[in-house]
Amino acid sequence: MSVCSAAAAAATATALLALPLVPASADEQEEGRLLLTVSGAEHSWIRGVRLGCPGAHGKHPHGAEACRDLIAAGGRPDALRGDPHPCTLEEDPVIATAQGEWHGQDIHWRKAFGNACVLDAATGPVFRF
Repeated sequence: MSVCSAAAAAATATALLALPLVPASADEQEEGRLLLTVSGAEHSWIRGVRLGCPGAHGKHPHGAEACRDLIAAGGRPDALRGDPHPCTLEEDPVIATAQGEWHGQDIHWRKAFGNACVLDAATGPVFRF
């Protein structure tokens, strides 16, 4: 590659990097980003994952489904339809949290559930990680 060609390629690459990243369509615009956590009673254990919506931005194992449900709930964890199914009455409390942003609004949500099954039934794939 000649010096002129290399200079032209470098200039083109620099110009492309300076362009703003614009989604191809409104469907690809980000709805929000959340840090989701689940912890045991008295914080005996904790796990968490980042989720960016739409799609599966982040490390959530069910990102697409979680985003679908959060979008339908307007980003409000209390409005999730969940995945209703029977659970035992075993008392093994878990606490779920969602922290982040949804359509520019800060999200700070925390709720206790009787056990992991009750959490899953109430929130569906959002807290399945």
